Amino acid sequence: MSLKIRFHLDEHIDRDIARALRLYGIDVTTTVEAGLRTKTDEQQWLFVQEQQRVLVTQDRDFLVMASMSNDYPGVVYFKQGSRSIGEVIEMLILIYEIYIPEDMVGMVEYL
Repeated sequence: MSLKIRFHLDEHIDRDIARALRLYGIDVTTTVEAGLRTKTDEQQWLFVQEQQRVLVTQDRDFLVMASMSNDYPGVVYFKQGSRSIGEVIEMLILIYEIYIPEDMVGMVEYL
């Protein structure tokens, strides 16, 4: 397992967030880049599990999926329109700096 958290941004997450995280040196994928844009939530869930990436999402369906197990790399959830892009970037960088991947396993972090 990686020593640093790696993120995967769901399709509704602004691509500027991915750009900013990469400038900070954080490993991040996006739904579009991973070829998952038209895929089901279950396929995306499988992708983050296989890749050991913390899912960043605004989709409540993933909260339901997370409630059914504690064996996933982690979820960061925030309600659409509740945070500015800058706030999301700052909070994701904070999560990256504070937690190691093992800390996020089976956890949902609400922004």
